[in-house]
Amino acid sequence: MHLKQLTALAESVVSVARRRLPVAVRTVAEQVPVCYEPYPNTALQAEGWEPDILGLFVGHEHGGELAEGAPLPPQILLFLENLWDYAEGDEAVYRDEVRLTYLHELGHYLGWDEDEIAQRGLD
Repeated sequence: MHLKQLTALAESVVSVARRRLPVAVRTVAEQVPVCYEPYPNTALQAEGWEPDILGLFVGHEHGGELAEGAPLPPQILLFLENLWDYAEGDEAVYRDEVRLTYLHELGHYLGWDEDEIAQRGLD
């Protein structure tokens, strides 16, 4: 599948996932942009992120302040080619993994750690 198709599909999945969130969470979720990239760029890889990572939250958490350690505004990055590879070309698996990865990274934006994310079934 081409990147343009992967992007359109991912945008649709994220939109549906947002609409299904409780109103209070949805309002917060709408404040953090989602960026669709094919792969993590060289700067992210230089920071130690694996080239096959599926998604990443960068920036400060909701309610946090822009800090020296987090100079980027909050955003969720979804790495579409990695997600497609992970799904082994299966569109249903891709959709599910995009949804799960988005919700997982949204959890980080909300300030949840890995344990809290797992408790909510978003790992």
